[in-house]
Amino acid sequence: MATDTARWSMVAVAAGTVMLVTMGSRQTMGLFVPDLIFATGLDISVISLALAMAQFIWGAIQPVAGAAADRYGAGRVLAAGMLLLVLGNAMLPLVDGVWAVVLALGILPAVGTGIGSFSVLIGATARRLPAAKRPMAANVISTGGSIGQFLFPPVTQKLIVVLGWAGAMWSLAAVALAALPLALALRGQPREAGGEAGGDLLPGAGGGALASIRHALTVPSYLLLTAGFFTCGFHIAFLMTHMPGEVRLCGQSASVASWALSIIGLTNIAGSFLAGLLSQRFENRYILFWIYGLRGLFVSLYLVGPKDELTFYIFAAGLGLTWLATVPPTIGVIAKLFGSSRIGTLFGMALMFHQIGGFLGAWLGGLAVARFGSFDWMWYADVVLAFAAALLNLPIRETPAVARAPQLQSA
Repeated sequence: MATDTARWSMVAVAAGTVMLVTMGSRQTMGLFVPDLIFATGLDISVISLALAMAQFIWGAIQPVAGAAADRYGAGRVLAAGMLLLVLGNAMLPLVDGVWAVVLALGILPAVGTGIGSFSVLIGATARRLPAAKRPMAANVISTGGSIGQFLFPPVTQKLIVVLGWAGAMWSLAAVALAALPLALALRGQPREAGGEAGGDLLPGAGGGALASIRHALTVPSYLLLTAGFFTCGFHIAFLMTHMPGEVRLCGQSASVASWALSIIGLTNIAGSFLAGLLSQRFENRYILFWIYGLRGLFVSLYLVGPKDELTFYIFAAGLGLTWLATVPPTIGVIAKLFGSSRIGTLFGMALMFHQIGGFLGAWLGGLAVARFGSFDWMWYADVVLAFAAALLNLPIRETPAVARAPQLQSA
């Protein structure tokens, strides 16, 4: 028993450490924007487009990576992802021109970090661990990502100061390369002999993933949920990409931006944990209402407050409490609507909408500051979308969505 516990712990910790590296790397990219603009001569709108592409690709690659891990093994797929992350980070200081920067900044790292994220890591650990250990492993993976978001920004900013932006980027490549052996701990997971019994509320499940998606897109509650999740992606990507620029426009130092991003990662741990606890006691739609409503409130208070160092830190702490807190109740709604057998597929589809919002948040932020010289209009849009998302979640019905079974069975 002790041996089994040690083995299960090793698998969970390996997956959590991979998540630490990939999420930490994603959290730091906004810190490089000023130096990239100076070094490449490209406009901020171009850099923002590359980072916006990264947001979308990160979400789009996850279901593909999950399917590849099912077929070829998580170890091989994760190794390929880490190598792509290494390649992108190592290339970026050496290239110029629009498409070379888009490749090195917006495509290769996004594919690499997307592979080393939720879909593959949670799937890999779930196949290796008994059912009773899976919630623990999922929590370790999520916590690893939050720790990465906390640690990487201040360390990366310090590296930029000491080594220059190119040296800092090569350091991130070296960290990703050092994490490559962790894939070995997740290789060769056997397929489970069969799916878990019960929990499948989705009619016509034998039609496969596409049939499940077609059905889900006819369910109003699912559409309302994904519309809110779209706003979540818009908000997170805008802040992750442009928080350093906002700090600079307000006359604060780059270290303030790095510490603000770090505080978001730290308080995100508490926020996600609290949301998970609340989702076991209250209806998920009400939890989502309050999360999105609080985001709108925090941004509104920021807009009318003084733009000093303390304000940014308090603002970051508030945002961190809601950062990934949307994930547990979103998964909870999907499980109640459709059961457990397709939760990965349907959460992946919701995540696609999330990252479409992320694409727009990162890209439009760059266009806004290039056109108006500030992010004011983006902040106003963020407030409106946050309050709209809060209201969209209220009509959700957390009951099994089984009305269209005949159409699915004939599909």
